[in-house]
Amino acid sequence: MLKFAEFKKIKVRYSDTGKGRVIVLLHGFLCSHEIWDVFSKNLSKKFRVIAIDLPGHGETPSIGYYHSMELLAQSVKAVLNKAGVRRYIIAGHSMGGYAALAFAELYPENVSGLCLFNSTSYADSEEKKKDRERVIRLVKKEHRHYVAEAVITLFAPENVAKLKKEVDKVKAIAEKVTKQSIINSLEGMKERKSRDLILKFAAYPVLFIVGKKDTVIDYETMYPQMGLCKHPSVVMLDNAGHMGFYEAPKETLTGLRKFASRCFAFNSSVEN
Repeated sequence: MLKFAEFKKIKVRYSDTGKGRVIVLLHGFLCSHEIWDVFSKNLSKKFRVIAIDLPGHGETPSIGYYHSMELLAQSVKAVLNKAGVRRYIIAGHSMGGYAALAFAELYPENVSGLCLFNSTSYADSEEKKKDRERVIRLVKKEHRHYVAEAVITLFAPENVAKLKKEVDKVKAIAEKVTKQSIINSLEGMKERKSRDLILKFAAYPVLFIVGKKDTVIDYETMYPQMGLCKHPSVVMLDNAGHMGFYEAPKETLTGLRKFASRCFAFNSSVEN
């Protein structure tokens, strides 16, 4: 069921399906809550699943001219307050993972588990910041061409033709993101801070879903982050790029479902 929550004079759209313990799904850059449709349908058989359109994406408008990860996290909190839930697992894909980490920093008492889905706790390197600045200049001139090219690079090369339906779906979603929203998000990602300390001090389980053919997040940089956690889990995808939920749906869905069960069992034992 699609719903809306008020936040800073805009309405944040989200879906809310199933009953029970809560899993929150956050999409990545250029996407919307619709990328989680298959996951929401399957996970909602056992859990309550809330998938959110972050500001500037899907049906949620932009706010001003800069979307910090803290702002995204605050929009997520507005949704969860409206939904009346207090404890939950947050799974964030790519930019959604950055927002999830910011959320865990701002609202640690609400987090039962954290999943970085093709995402990282590290800030952009200086080289990556320069690349984002280059992309921002490109987007200001011709954002539609950029969007079409960007979506292709999210998938491992050998999966592009094989997953044409999924690639086309992501393109259709991405094409609806406005030029200003793209710039807002790029600026926010460029300026985000490292949050590896969140992983180090997390008392709850953390799941890493990693694609070995991901050109956005170098999988080798994830090993030190895994080593920081007290309660880590890993799903390593040998033949996936940046879109694990499409490129390896069975492995990622099974991994997230098992992780959710582990988190809720873990937190029940801690609470008791």
